[in-house]
Amino acid sequence: MAEKKTFEELIQELGDTVRKLDNGQTPLDEAMELFEKGVKLTKECNKILDTAEKKVSLLLKTSEGEITETKMEE
Repeated sequence: MAEKKTFEELIQELGDTVRKLDNGQTPLDEAMELFEKGVKLTKECNKILDTAEKKVSLLLKTSEGEITETKMEE
């Protein structure tokens, strides 16, 4: 089984893919493959971000100076 990539690795790979598409020298067949790869990478990144967002909690300071934790609303 392949090792799961980190968000940062996926973003780097997505950036590399976009640069290859932007150079204007990529043949159509390869460009289509790169585009599909980019879409998949974007979906993976969004999934990671969605998961992270669900874990985030907001810290609020009360008028007494205490910090309370509030779960982020969906």
